[in-house]
Amino acid sequence: MKSREPTEFEQRVYAATRRIPKGCVTTYKKLAREIGCGSNQAVGQALKRNPFAPEVPCHRVVKTDRTLGGFHGQTQGKEITRKTRMLREEGVVLDGAGRVPTEHVFAY
Repeated sequence: MKSREPTEFEQRVYAATRRIPKGCVTTYKKLAREIGCGSNQAVGQALKRNPFAPEVPCHRVVKTDRTLGGFHGQTQGKEITRKTRMLREEGVVLDGAGRVPTEHVFAY
């Protein structure tokens, strides 16, 4: 399958995602707000198509309740296990409820 160039919207999502520091996460909602988008889902869909991972660290974006959400289009299974491992390797360990502790949430 031939790859396509990212849209202007996707480029904005990826640029903002690149600014999330190692050891931190942000939420789809905060990321959407940062780029002036009213749709958390649109941000999620752009990240699902992220061709620049890991330079664009989409594993650092979680749901508003600080649970993991999706990764590579999946919400359970091996991709979520991989997202958890990637975050853990950066020092982000989920609490007993499966949430990222608030001290790891990045504010733009």
